[in-house]
Amino acid sequence: MKESYFADERGFYGDFGGAYVPEILYKCVEDLRQAYLPIIENDDFKREYHQLLKDYVGRPSPLYFARRMSERYGCQLYLKREDLNHTGAHKINNTIGQILMAKKMGKTRIIAETGAGQHGVATATVCALMDMPCEVFMGATDVERQHTNVERMKMLGATVHPVRTGNMTLSDACSEAIRDWCCHPQDTFYIVGSTMGPHPYPDIVARMQSVISEEIKWQLQEKTGRDYPDYLIACIGGGSNAAGTVYHYLDDDRVKIVLAEAGGHGIDTDHTAATIHRGKVGILHGSKMLVMQTPDGQIEEAFTISAGLDYPGVGPMHCNMAVKGRSTVLAVNDDETICGGYELTRLEGIIPAIESAHAVAALQKLTFRPDDVVVLTVSGRGDKDVETYLNNKEMAGAYGDF
Repeated sequence: MKESYFADERGFYGDFGGAYVPEILYKCVEDLRQAYLPIIENDDFKREYHQLLKDYVGRPSPLYFARRMSERYGCQLYLKREDLNHTGAHKINNTIGQILMAKKMGKTRIIAETGAGQHGVATATVCALMDMPCEVFMGATDVERQHTNVERMKMLGATVHPVRTGNMTLSDACSEAIRDWCCHPQDTFYIVGSTMGPHPYPDIVARMQSVISEEIKWQLQEKTGRDYPDYLIACIGGGSNAAGTVYHYLDDDRVKIVLAEAGGHGIDTDHTAATIHRGKVGILHGSKMLVMQTPDGQIEEAFTISAGLDYPGVGPMHCNMAVKGRSTVLAVNDDETICGGYELTRLEGIIPAIESAHAVAALQKLTFRPDDVVVLTVSGRGDKDVETYLNNKEMAGAYGDF
């Protein structure tokens, strides 16, 4: 029987996934589990969701043939331009779907976690659109390094709560959002931003982001005469843009999947966020996944230049794929990332988010044939990261010379 990499009826991807939640949240999670498939498979929901993706988000996002990058790496490289979506990243695909679910379920208050701020901005955006109150939890470290996105959230009417526990980054923001949800289970809908958390969230987010690979199929058919690439490449933290990129190719053995996680200062140091390389099986934020942890099970702090990949776990779909060899996961260090971001900027005139720059930098670690069709998802635009690029341009070699 052929291996499948989708969630089973219990929310498990192989040995990973499930729902490990405190008793006070059991009813919320169970209600969501029972409601989500009937809602998102309903024709009225699909009609409203896809209409908003088209008219509000601006989908389909382009699939762009990157001529100069193709020449550099000896392949046929196409960029899936999620950076051109409204709000500047892939996150809006998911928040539109989840807020429509919240309204169908009669919820009146929205909360979210955010790291780089793109999910927070996307959540605040749809809350403004739907006239719903929004509260976003964000690590105080990320509040400082993603100041522009914090101000965007506030402009959109959201309340931003700086989280000062732990190392004050994404993982701590997730924990604080869950605590809030425990205190307001009746009226609050938690819009989770990535393929993590208790079932059904990993499946919900993957389904909402699957519009990415759905478009890649017909766009490739138009451009190359076939609907599948030889390689799919994306960055991975929690895993939402990667899940969307690979969703319709999960069971297609013709397609090689390469994911780039944040190596930080290197996987052999204590300053890394490379969970697939360094993690061991554990429970984090309601899901069984690979987690960076001490021998006695305490969560280790993740470290990376990228606020959006600064998470000590990785979603269960990706854990299962990596363990079973379906995906190849490369650790991309901070210096390689900065170089990759500058390279795309100088060769194609596209400034990628620091998160996406990890995927770009992964190209240097691969060898292609001239006729290989490669699709790389640019998950977000780099406006929010310009200061980070400038402050670290010495890492970029010749590309940072100006």
